[in-house]
Amino acid sequence: MPFEIKNTDFSGVKIITPQIFKDNRGFFLEIFKESDMNKIGINEKFVQDNVSSSSINTIRGMHFQNGKFAQGKLVSVIKGKILDVIVDLFEESSTFGEYRIFELDSIKREMLYIPPGYAHGFRAIDENTLVLYKCTHEYSKGNEGGIHPFDEKLNIDWGIKKEQAIVSEKDKALPSFVEAIKIFS
Repeated sequence: MPFEIKNTDFSGVKIITPQIFKDNRGFFLEIFKESDMNKIGINEKFVQDNVSSSSINTIRGMHFQNGKFAQGKLVSVIKGKILDVIVDLFEESSTFGEYRIFELDSIKREMLYIPPGYAHGFRAIDENTLVLYKCTHEYSKGNEGGIHPFDEKLNIDWGIKKEQAIVSEKDKALPSFVEAIKIFS
């Protein structure tokens, strides 16, 4: 099997390490193969792929889709390094309102599988970082939600000061965790 799996303490969230085949030309790896993903318990159908390019210290997030458009994501870094952050939005969960940080980079090539029900964001640690994420539902403007990346209740440790972060105007206008949960529910 070309993938190794590590479960996390967040329900359904997995760190996936692909097998990398190296030779004098470089390397080859599979980042997605439906039959192998099914073998490791990821039975989602991915319907949209997104790629983002980010400058160092760019923070994207925290984003989620709600209702029937809630998205699971398979996140991988094509170039550079990120701090990938997820927040548990399941009110019945013992980890509700908690966040976890995962460092993903283009050297180790670990991927993060995030099932529907989590807010997601990341900070680019390197210049010109490229992130690929597969989504289980298409983007729906009417079902999008988010949490301000510097929400005081969550107090996410992005590894930089707020003043150093490059954040879009849209993300700066995102509501607090408490307000966002009303949207998610």
